[in-house]
Amino acid sequence: MNIHAIKSIYRFEMARWFRTLAQSVISPVLSTSLYFVVFGSAIGSRMQAIDGVSYAAFIIPGLVMLSLLGESISNASFGIYMPKWAGTIYELLSAPVSWIETVIGYVGAAATKSVCLGLLILATARIFVPYEISHPVWMLGFLVLTAITFSLFGFVIGVWATDFQKLQIVPMLVVTPLTFLGGSFYSISMLPPIWQKITLFNPVVYLVSGFRWSFYGVSDLNPVVSFGATLCFLAACLTAVWWVFKTGYRLKV
Repeated sequence: MNIHAIKSIYRFEMARWFRTLAQSVISPVLSTSLYFVVFGSAIGSRMQAIDGVSYAAFIIPGLVMLSLLGESISNASFGIYMPKWAGTIYELLSAPVSWIETVIGYVGAAATKSVCLGLLILATARIFVPYEISHPVWMLGFLVLTAITFSLFGFVIGVWATDFQKLQIVPMLVVTPLTFLGGSFYSISMLPPIWQKITLFNPVVYLVSGFRWSFYGVSDLNPVVSFGATLCFLAACLTAVWWVFKTGYRLKV
C-alpha cells in the first residue's frame, strides 16, 4: 500500500476544501439553519409530535442527510473531475498508484469533509432545537457509512461527467428530490398505504429512517434493514468504481 500517495491526494483535497470554506461549509450550514428557523420554529410549533418526538427535533436527521448526501457527491465528483478537466489525470494513472489507493485518497477526503459538515450541522441544530441522541455510536456509524457510500457514488459521477453541468445533474434532479420524498420532513406512516409501498423503492428512505432511529429510537423501518440497504448500496458503488478503473471508462480517453 502506497501510504505516501494516499496522504498526498488526501492532503491536496483537504487543502482545496479549506480554501473554499465559504462555499463548502458556511453556505450549507446557513441553508440548513434556515430550515430550522422556518420548519423548526415557525411551522414546528404548530405541528403535533410524531412518534412522541417534537416536529422540530424529528426533522433534524433528515436535514443532516439532505446536506450530507449533496456534499458527499459534490466533493467527490468535483475532486476527480478536476484532474480530468486539467489533464493531470494522466500523471496519476501513470504513477505507481493503484486504483484502491486513488479511491482511498479522493473518497476519504470527500467523506471527511461530509462528516465534519454533518457534525457541524448537528451542533448548529442544538442552537435552535433541543434534542437527544439515543444511540451515539450508531449515529456516528450511519453518518460515516453514508458519507463514504455517497462519496463513492460522487466519484463515479465525476468520472462519468464530461462537463461541469453534468456534475450537478444527478444531485439536483435525482438525489435532492429523493431526499425530500424519503421521509426527511415526515414519517412515511403518514402516507396512504399505496404510497407507503411505493416509497420503499426510494433508497434514501432507508438512510433517513436508520439515521433517525439512532437519534430517537423510533423509525419507519427496521434499523437492521436500513443498515443492510446502505451496505448494499456501498457494495454497488465499490463495484462501479472497480469497473471504471478496470475498463478505463472515461479515464483513458
